[in-house]
Amino acid sequence: MFAAITIAYWLSIYFGSAPLTLVGLSPFQWHAHEMLYGYSLAVIAGFLLTAVKNWTGMQMPHGKILAAIFSLWVLARLTWLIEPSLIQLAAFFDLSFILVLIVAIARPIIITKQWRQMAILSKLVLLGIGNILFYLGALDYSDSGIKLAIYGGLYLVIGLILTIGRRVIPFFVERGVGYPVQLFNSRWIDISSLVFFLVFFISELFLQMPWLSQLTAAVMFVITTVRIVGWYTPGIWKTPLLWSLYIALAFIDLGFILFATQKWTLISPYLPTHAFGVGGIGVITMGMMARVSIGHTGRNLKTPPRVVPYCLALLVIGAFVRIVLPAIFAEHYPLWITVSGSCWVLAFALFAYVFLPILSQPRPDQQYG
Repeated sequence: MFAAITIAYWLSIYFGSAPLTLVGLSPFQWHAHEMLYGYSLAVIAGFLLTAVKNWTGMQMPHGKILAAIFSLWVLARLTWLIEPSLIQLAAFFDLSFILVLIVAIARPIIITKQWRQMAILSKLVLLGIGNILFYLGALDYSDSGIKLAIYGGLYLVIGLILTIGRRVIPFFVERGVGYPVQLFNSRWIDISSLVFFLVFFISELFLQMPWLSQLTAAVMFVITTVRIVGWYTPGIWKTPLLWSLYIALAFIDLGFILFATQKWTLISPYLPTHAFGVGGIGVITMGMMARVSIGHTGRNLKTPPRVVPYCLALLVIGAFVRIVLPAIFAEHYPLWITVSGSCWVLAFALFAYVFLPILSQPRPDQQYG
């Protein structure tokens, strides 16, 4: 619901039909922050608060405690939308949300000594630091805080997707296509992805060395392409909960090659950013939300609600329009923004309409959710 409302509001702001009074921020910075630290972090929170219980066997926050965590997130979002000038109050709610989330995730991981999960926990901590930098920049305490927070947040979310995706995408595909298949995986690919993405992250944010950022982005394109080829099997196209993950990874791959070649192609730097954001984060988060919502309410993953493939297809079309068409027909840029944003809003509105009853009612099998 937040994803649909926020982008609808953003389109109104972008075309000048809705006011947005901000102190120390541009509307573009607000838009980027809310999609990363509002939408994306909410999805990450939902995923981890569900997955860590499976990983550790320990009960996670639920009931009133979970409602309190959720309330911190909601209050931060409402403060921005209702009275954006109250940025200190938004910061309090937002940073409190991330802090409580980190504690909730870290506690079972540390108690059960699952040090393998520290790679995920560390990215969550860095996202918290990124949000602190954002508010420091917005309050004029840091000259570079906002930029570091936005681009650092974007790449951290992509890093989380690559880390978690390595674990779940091959697993889901091998068990979901309906026939025996063993996908290609390599420890060298895993290590190379981790190392080169880390160099890309550090170079782009801190070293100010464009050639190194572009070189490592090109290497990440090769690595991710190898994974895409190695994880492919024709059976994915029969299941939207599989092909959505695969297409999202392809958009992330497109983001790397657009970033690596932007010096020579002279494309807008916002195109690789939106390849990562709309195509990568948007598509994979909806695909995972659909999967978790169906599976953890005791329903059959092979028969998702009929609207799910249409929601995912709308997101894919919107991402294509936002990324590819501006590179070819830049003179129609406002049109592509309108079409892409409208696809996003419609996709998430349909998704919310279908899944709200599923998520707000008891499981059909009466088991604990």
